[in-house]
Amino acid sequence: MARLAQLAGTTDPAAWLGGLVEVAAQLAASPLAQLYLLDATHTRLMLSAEWFDGRRQHEATSLPSDYDGEQLLQYCLSQNRLLSIAPLDASLHPTSFLPEAARPWRSLLCLPLPDAEGHAVGLLVTASPSGCDLAQAAEPLASLGRFALGQAQLLSRLRGAVQPARPDEAAVARPCASGYGLIGDSPRMRAVYSLIGKVLHNPVSVLLTGETGTGKELVARAIHDCGSRRSQAFVVQNCAALPEHLLESELFGYRKGAFTGADRDHEGLFDAANGGTLFLDEIGDMPPTLQAKLLRVLQEGEVRPLGSTRTHKVDVRIVAATHQDLRKRVEDGRFREDLYYRLSLFPIELPPLRERDQDILRLARHFADNACGFLQRDAVRWSDAALEQLAGYGFPGNVRELKGLVERAVLLCDGGELLPEHFSLRPVDDALDSTLNLRERLERVERNLLVDCLRKNGGNQSQAARELGLPRRTLLYRMERLGVSTGDL
Repeated sequence: MARLAQLAGTTDPAAWLGGLVEVAAQLAASPLAQLYLLDATHTRLMLSAEWFDGRRQHEATSLPSDYDGEQLLQYCLSQNRLLSIAPLDASLHPTSFLPEAARPWRSLLCLPLPDAEGHAVGLLVTASPSGCDLAQAAEPLASLGRFALGQAQLLSRLRGAVQPARPDEAAVARPCASGYGLIGDSPRMRAVYSLIGKVLHNPVSVLLTGETGTGKELVARAIHDCGSRRSQAFVVQNCAALPEHLLESELFGYRKGAFTGADRDHEGLFDAANGGTLFLDEIGDMPPTLQAKLLRVLQEGEVRPLGSTRTHKVDVRIVAATHQDLRKRVEDGRFREDLYYRLSLFPIELPPLRERDQDILRLARHFADNACGFLQRDAVRWSDAALEQLAGYGFPGNVRELKGLVERAVLLCDGGELLPEHFSLRPVDDALDSTLNLRERLERVERNLLVDCLRKNGGNQSQAARELGLPRRTLLYRMERLGVSTGDL
């Protein structure tokens, strides 16, 4: 340990990390040692130090937070488990994170480095071309890693910089246009990608808000698939799809004899999603009694099935979604305030499609290509008139409406070119038509408002009335007065 003794007097965190990989290579008797650290926001995995062929390498790199092409690193980090492979076969194990060497790498050791709470915050990697069992050095390497990493963090805090950032780090960390499998490059969507990256490896609850059809479930799945729980289950439950007693038994499970017809034990969705993610859609429609039980799961991590007197621990990440204004529902006494604050630790608002103008045509082409592939037909062309018509439409149903319109247009298209008549878009009324008097203009504005609100709420008149602040009978009267029918929705 002479090398560590030399580092005892240094105040440079980078020197400590460099010393760590040097000593790690010596302990493992291997020519390569790498240190990967998650950044302060857990959105990037940084190669912070590397010792290769007897010298420290100074060129640092970073990997995107989903590590999509580095399954070995992702597995070790997300599972917080040691990974040892010997012999290492490059044709079976993707190892692009290892540098090129004169001889192929034949053994690999990947060791997670935990923080004080036991969460993996980095990885120590060693590799050798000799095919030896590097796992024999795992215990001393783990002790070395904890000590050197803690010392480096202490020095960083003393110097007032938790982790040094490269000048170009902001540019490197910029979310890519494809955004975790989502489509769109508009400023609003880039902001969403940035927020997604902040929670991939942080087990906080996420609340997705936005109008119906904006893709909340896709975002929830992206958070799961690109995060640290990607190897575990992703379970979906719509809270508005079941009556209260059925929803309770589905979420929490039940024991045999808990009620009539319970002839066996039934595992609930919290147990099914243990270690993974539970996506609760339309959380605003969850009954108040179940809200209290959900709050206990979030606070204590405990579930008590129906008919049982015992609770048991679960490790489930909750991603909730709603198109409603939960703050207003709290004020109206229809949603628990304590649950609201617990769920909204990290809110992500999804923009409506009308605020993503530059994404509309890109999404339309994507949906058209998918529809043609599903129908096993040649790709269709787009007329300028059809593209112009889509670009000027408001899409009250958001991305879901666009997808349905494009798929229908592909079915109607016989000549290989999509034309405006294939879309049958409702023309947007001009509320400021100069031929109308003041009363007619106001009625047109009111009619458009009612139609948009009803569409956003899926035709549910009660929800639309609450959103507009009207009694339901007043809404029905105004609909009849202004000639709004279900055919307009």
